[in-house]
Amino acid sequence: MKVLLCTCLLLAASTSAAWSQRLAFPTVAAMDDAALASALPALAKQVIAVYTDTTQDGYLSGLFRIQMVAGDYTAAHTTMEALRALNDAANPRQSSAMLAPDELTVSAKLRQSTTGASFDEAMAVSFRELFGSLDDKAASDAMYWLWGPVWRFHNNVTAAIKSNASGSIDLADALALIRSYQLYLEYDALIPLTDALIREDDAKRYFIQRDVQIRTGAGATLCALIVRSKRATERQPTALNFTIYAGLNAIDKARQAAVHGYVGVVANARGKGCSPDEILPWEVEAQDTYGVIDWISKQTWSDGQVGMYGGSYEGFTQWAAVKHVHPALKTIVPWSPAHPGLVLPMSNNVFQNANYQWTFYVTDNKYLDDKVNADQERWSQLNSRWYESGRPYRDIDQVDGVPNKVLQRQLLHPAFDGYWQTMTPYQSDFAHIHIPVLQITGYFDPAQIAALYYLAEHYKYDKNAKHYLIIGPYDHYGAQAAEKPTWVNGYVIDPVAKFDTPEITYQWFDYVMKGGRRPEVLRDKINFEVMGANAWKAAPSIGAMSNRTLKLYLSNVPSGGDYELTAGRPAAGILEQTVDFKSREESATNNLYPGGVVTKNLHLKNGFTFISKPFSDPISIDGSIGGQIRTSINKRDMDVTLAFYEVTPDGDYFNLGYYVGRASFSRNMSLRHLLSTGAIESIPIMRTPLVSRQLKKGSRLLVQLTVNKNKFDQLNYGTGRDVSDESISDAEVPLQVRWQSDSYISVPIWK
Repeated sequence: MKVLLCTCLLLAASTSAAWSQRLAFPTVAAMDDAALASALPALAKQVIAVYTDTTQDGYLSGLFRIQMVAGDYTAAHTTMEALRALNDAANPRQSSAMLAPDELTVSAKLRQSTTGASFDEAMAVSFRELFGSLDDKAASDAMYWLWGPVWRFHNNVTAAIKSNASGSIDLADALALIRSYQLYLEYDALIPLTDALIREDDAKRYFIQRDVQIRTGAGATLCALIVRSKRATERQPTALNFTIYAGLNAIDKARQAAVHGYVGVVANARGKGCSPDEILPWEVEAQDTYGVIDWISKQTWSDGQVGMYGGSYEGFTQWAAVKHVHPALKTIVPWSPAHPGLVLPMSNNVFQNANYQWTFYVTDNKYLDDKVNADQERWSQLNSRWYESGRPYRDIDQVDGVPNKVLQRQLLHPAFDGYWQTMTPYQSDFAHIHIPVLQITGYFDPAQIAALYYLAEHYKYDKNAKHYLIIGPYDHYGAQAAEKPTWVNGYVIDPVAKFDTPEITYQWFDYVMKGGRRPEVLRDKINFEVMGANAWKAAPSIGAMSNRTLKLYLSNVPSGGDYELTAGRPAAGILEQTVDFKSREESATNNLYPGGVVTKNLHLKNGFTFISKPFSDPISIDGSIGGQIRTSINKRDMDVTLAFYEVTPDGDYFNLGYYVGRASFSRNMSLRHLLSTGAIESIPIMRTPLVSRQLKKGSRLLVQLTVNKNKFDQLNYGTGRDVSDESISDAEVPLQVRWQSDSYISVPIWK
């Protein structure tokens, strides 16, 4: 992602004639590096003669790569200097960072060609020269960019070669091929050399302690990395990242903390890195984080203040840390925090396969099992094999052939019971969290539900909580990123939505622990970007984001191929649905983790779609869509799925959130209440994603409703037994559902 975001992206050529021009390019075997090295310089020289671009920075970025492949390093060096000058004027901070790999490569190549030194020797000199001119902050930023996905660039080259085997290539394909080839060469040569050079540079700037063993009061031994600036003359506060992802960007995180005036500590979860203990994801972080914070507070370099930060699992560990707040812990900044039992492995009490492989990824060894995590064929086949087998969900690891001990422990707790409640603050625990909290998440982030839960519970038990939220059009990774992507799943985000998550984190740390100013984006407790309006808004609470609520009924009145979603309470009526769990045809595979935010087509094999009339005026949906489903079934339980969309006047479908939940737990996640066969029951729709979206005049709302039945989740056959024990043998009688027309959704709007 880092490389895709940099200024080296090639832009469209200025004329269609130039794009359509064919250039000579001999047939080359895609994997033949020698043949590529011979053929591509000649192609690059042809491209230089006709290359244009609509912008100066786009032109220079493209020209640099063409000149590098052509072997004209002197010209490439001149182009890079011009690009640096242009970028310095627009964004001096990012200029140094993002251009570092290119500057190092052209400098080393030029030095190699003029001095006769080896590339490795030339690169070492170029690295010391460039980084010697950078301050700690600029050097840290630049190091972030000294990695790129070599395999992806190589695959791009292979694909381009295979699609142009006719003896010629058009300009657009030639530019893309040259860019991928140059990046492949650049990072393939750069990456093997950077570790040693970065360590050398770090040693000049920082005191670094690796594999520090921390013995906690609970008897665990944990492993940590500590980075302190050699420029620091006094004790400093500590920025703590507590992670299960041992070895993943640890030095980058700790170095970044030191650059910002903090002692950087990255502590690994129990059993990871140099910890000799058993790996126990989720279950011991509350006590282990307390032990690490206690240890930090007693070190000679500590001023007694600790702030925690990080995303996903690292967001969870921060909430685990405030289960019992250590006096030295002054603030937490969870990004897209996970919540075991609430988001994954189960959502609204429905176990899901989305992170099935994650357990093996983090527990197979002391660091990370990248190979097993990347084996998408295995995990995709596992979903299908288990689904088609009809076996109980509890047998899924037997279908895989490898025991999943963590999942098996979790499956013993289908309710949100004491097992899950001990991992993070629960109920009155929130009343004791008096430190300031800043959470950052996204509208398209599945973990957003956890962030909203933490926020709501904190204010429920402490009306005076100092808890802030930043939320915008980001997915799980975008919410945590320094450089926000331009688009997410087909949606181009508003320019104003872009900000640097780590940078705001350190501004917040300065505010809490150093008496600095509060980050400007925090105008109130809830700070949200309105998609489509290109504007940030702020409110004192989630409820205050909207000033009206639309109540729209899921009627049984036909509307084209759909049914009316109407503001008026409809006459009593029903829609009948039959779900045959014996059939392995999937009826609801979409909507749970949307592949696209903006799509042209929706499919629902078995269920119902409801659509509203066009809005006569623009409105903004600001909050979480909820509601109530009224239904009767011939069994004792079912899992319900809803998905919400804006249908634009242009016919696009914009995803506004989704819901999947077990009916028997819909009122209380901790206590199962089975449905009465044949009786009309009310199922509240809660814990849906928060969204802020400016709808155009003429837009309509669309709701999809069905029973969840697919290979990515448990199958609830409706017997009332533990769903993990149900199998296809419980599917002799199909599920009969009678959806009542007084079911409704509640849509929070600002008008």
